[in-house]
Amino acid sequence: MRAKGHGMEHKRIAWAITGAGHTLEDCVQTLLKCEQADLFLSRAAEEVLRMYDLYSRIHASRLRIYREDAASAPLAGRFYSGVYKVFVIAPATSNSVAKFVHGISDTLVTNLFAQAGKARVPIVVYPTDLAPEIWSSGPHGETIRVYARPKDLENTETLRGFAGTRVVDTREELTQCLAAYL
Repeated sequence: MRAKGHGMEHKRIAWAITGAGHTLEDCVQTLLKCEQADLFLSRAAEEVLRMYDLYSRIHASRLRIYREDAASAPLAGRFYSGVYKVFVIAPATSNSVAKFVHGISDTLVTNLFAQAGKARVPIVVYPTDLAPEIWSSGPHGETIRVYARPKDLENTETLRGFAGTRVVDTREELTQCLAAYL
């Protein structure tokens, strides 16, 4: 699908979800407010969406949903043809962030990250590892304490320095950032 016209108003938002449970519900709520969004799901994201009972909400929406069928991701060509005005990865696991930082493109989401960067499409990442200790909601509503590894925090900080990539720290910051593209 090619975007109509040349202006940003006709372009879509590409949004990827990785296998993170932390902030997942907030991210899904924010995503569902985006009318012109295509959703890319990693295999782990599909599992976690089911665990958190969010899978049916995603599939009941008007989103175009693309599943991880191959790591080569032929859909990445859409970044070069002007279909997308921004690529959002929210939430992003420590595994995905580490792969972004080290240039590993072996999954749908990591390949899309690389191709969006090469096409100079702005990227917004909402990582799960933002502080040494966080409280998170588990899949059954329980509150759990999670301790980020120093290496994961270091990778998040490194990602902040990537040209064309914005790392956001809160749902509010994600929403403000998206406002520029909606």
